[in-house]
Amino acid sequence: MSEGKRDIIVKAEIPGVDKEGIDISLDGKLLTICGEKKQEKEESDEHYHRVESSFGLYKRTIELPADVDESKVVAKYKNGVLKIKLEKATEAETKKIKIKTGN
Repeated sequence: MSEGKRDIIVKAEIPGVDKEGIDISLDGKLLTICGEKKQEKEESDEHYHRVESSFGLYKRTIELPADVDESKVVAKYKNGVLKIKLEKATEAETKKIKIKTGN
């Protein structure tokens, strides 16, 4: 994870998983990446036939260092690397309040 002035970038390596096997959710400052990896390998020869299957669930929750604008989250997945760009929420400006005297 890296934090810039205006955004937060989260990168996760998830090799061998289709983008359909990845679920991303955001709850306040908690970013959760989860999914399921399914892989099957089959080899055949004149004297043998072998099939290997591996399955696994994964889930990672990351606490973000700042509030983000949920409507401006962009996720891209390419060559086994998931990149999520989260734009920070604009902070409310501090407003000075005048004190009145009398009634």
